Amino acid sequence: MREMVSEYLTERGFEVTEAANADELADESRAHPPDLILLDINMPGRDGLMALREMRVHSAVPVIMLTAASEVIDRVVGLEMGADDYLGKPVDLRELEARIKAALRRQSEPQVGLYPKCSKNDDTADFGPCKLDLGAARLFGPQGEEIPITAMEFDLLQLFHENQGRVLSRDQILERAHKKGWAPFDRSIDLRISRLRRKIESNPSKPQIIRTVRGIGYIFVA
Repeated sequence: MREMVSEYLTERGFEVTEAANADELADESRAHPPDLILLDINMPGRDGLMALREMRVHSAVPVIMLTAASEVIDRVVGLEMGADDYLGKPVDLRELEARIKAALRRQSEPQVGLYPKCSKNDDTADFGPCKLDLGAARLFGPQGEEIPITAMEFDLLQLFHENQGRVLSRDQILERAHKKGWAPFDRSIDLRISRLRRKIESNPSKPQIIRTVRGIGYIFVA
């Protein structure tokens, strides 16, 4: 399957490197940092979820997970760990190509939000003790350390910044943050915001920055 996907994408102009397991993936990623990783959950040795957990400690490279079509729990766990997208097996190669292109667009071209931008001309936005560099799509902690975020996590933070003080429903957030070609399920937004809270909130169990509005959605309190 890996060889088939590699051949298909190579014929369409992508530069593809194969890795048979998590160790090879780590070695190749250090030697040649990729623009995107297509990660199968079922690998020999450490599985794809464990490889994703290790990767997210130091990298925000876009990751598309491949899961068995019936394994919803794998998709939930993958999103909690920072996957950008998922695709069930057996894989439709044309859909896979479209998902890859969409993920790369999200990474390189952050879009504007649902409503007009704030009048502020700052290139940064404060999220509690953290600071978001809007131009570089990078998040920094209170001591200036960089906190890895995915393209979708940046999109969510940018959306909340542009709509601070405004309650956003889950449908509005899905419309903005997932773009076309994504097939979200009901809990996907809740999972991503839960992951974001662990990065920006002093106490994620009692969030003060991105708050839940029960029965509606979420609000960013600057």
